Amino acid sequence: MALPVAFFAVFFAWPVVSIVDRGLRPGGDWRFGRIGETLSRPDILDVLGFTAWQALASTGLTLLVALPGAYVFARFDFPGKSVLRAVVTVPFVLPTVLVGTAFLALVGRNGLTDELWGLRLDTGVWAILLAHVFFNYAVVVRTVGGLWAQLDPRQEEAARVLGASRLTAWRTVTLPALVPAVSAAALMVFLFTFTSFGVVQILGGDAYTTLEAEIYRQTARLLDLPTAAVLTLVQFAAVGAILGLHAWTVRRRETALRLVPPERTARRPRGAGQWALLGGVLLSVALLILLPLGVLVERSFAGPGGYGLGYYRALGSLDESGTFLVPPLEAIGNSLRYALAATAIAVVIGGLAAAALTRRAGRLVRGFDALLMLPLGVSAVTVGFGFLITLDEPPLDLRASWILVPLAQALVGVPFVVRTMLPVLRAVDERLREAAAVLGASPWRAWREVDLPLVRRALLIAAGFAFAVSLGEFGATVFIARPDSPTLPVAVARLLGRPGELNYGQAMALSTILMVVCAVSLLLLERLRTDRTSGEF
Repeated sequence: MALPVAFFAVFFAWPVVSIVDRGLRPGGDWRFGRIGETLSRPDILDVLGFTAWQALASTGLTLLVALPGAYVFARFDFPGKSVLRAVVTVPFVLPTVLVGTAFLALVGRNGLTDELWGLRLDTGVWAILLAHVFFNYAVVVRTVGGLWAQLDPRQEEAARVLGASRLTAWRTVTLPALVPAVSAAALMVFLFTFTSFGVVQILGGDAYTTLEAEIYRQTARLLDLPTAAVLTLVQFAAVGAILGLHAWTVRRRETALRLVPPERTARRPRGAGQWALLGGVLLSVALLILLPLGVLVERSFAGPGGYGLGYYRALGSLDESGTFLVPPLEAIGNSLRYALAATAIAVVIGGLAAAALTRRAGRLVRGFDALLMLPLGVSAVTVGFGFLITLDEPPLDLRASWILVPLAQALVGVPFVVRTMLPVLRAVDERLREAAAVLGASPWRAWREVDLPLVRRALLIAAGFAFAVSLGEFGATVFIARPDSPTLPVAVARLLGRPGELNYGQAMALSTILMVVCAVSLLLLERLRTDRTSGEF
């Protein structure tokens, strides 16, 4: 466990602590009074209020839209189900900056529509809320639908036989079993939307600012470290509380339930009502997920003189605006190299951490397990800026090194590796390892001969997830990516920040390329998944 602990101490805890230290202890004296001063400012209170409000609104809207989809994927069997399940999961592995770009193509800058049922989408908060639903739809479908598919329907049928109506049977039998999964999904969605950055940065502009976006503004634009430090502490406390609630709901989810293989619960829709429900879910998926992505692709080909590859060809050359020091097309190679390096780091660190968590127990180990999840919620902006002010002198003078970007991306990938590999490692019979040791195998050979064959599939899935999330990391990378080596999300954000149709079209083209790479990675993951792991997110 020494290597994973050292990795998180140096590349996660140290940068975050350094930001807080420089902000609240200038000159060596702690100034805790700045916490009260900052939190009493009207503009900061507005940011905190909007952050909490939009997270609650996004969570409620996501549950409203996605729960019918969770039921359809859990209990209905229809042609193309596995492909559609992969399609609805694509947004979750897409970079948040790309999600914002997709909705910008839909509702802004000559988008397909700027109004829906009388609600303004291009100037209001609805574009942000819908983008969050788009991004988190798969969280609810995977988390709730995975359990729903394994609930024995005969329990509800028994209640019907005893005289209960369909609604009463569902409310008294199925709903209590689903509450922990729904709560866990809601908390995950709230966490992701509470720390939203890329979506708000692209769609909100200066009118709507979340806590994460405000930390970026205070550090990158205003260089106000005291305010950034206070906001980091607030976000850290909020994320800690959310993760604590999430751990509690997960423990509740593990209570005894009568579960059956999902193949036994899925059936063809019957009756007009079920077919209408299936049609409604398919329509919502088409409008909410496929339409923004389709408009994004369409905008990448729609040039001033008609449809063509003009924007794609322009990616290979420099323009006179000075947006880039190298052609934007080089961002593709940069992203792939960084993501591959980050994946290797995440697999090594996450694999060692999962192995340690499997073979050890105790309060310290449980605390480290919780620590592994913090990079998913703590401000990536803070981590990126912390890298700049901590890793700038020997023996870790990495500010000018290319490895800095993969290290930041690996922090986000490690939790996915741990969460994917941990259940599989815990399922390995300990007696197999003991038998190998008795026969004279070293610990390394025992792991290679016993564990590796059993966890190889999980390892590949973990590597795929780490690659996808590393490819799309934006919050930390925007600080530390060198001007001559931008990543795809950073390049997209830079292009969108410049006026002109050429920059906008190139942003759409780069986003389309990034979307294709992420989608291919996800489809390969779906091919690796087994039915027994498909219920796990």
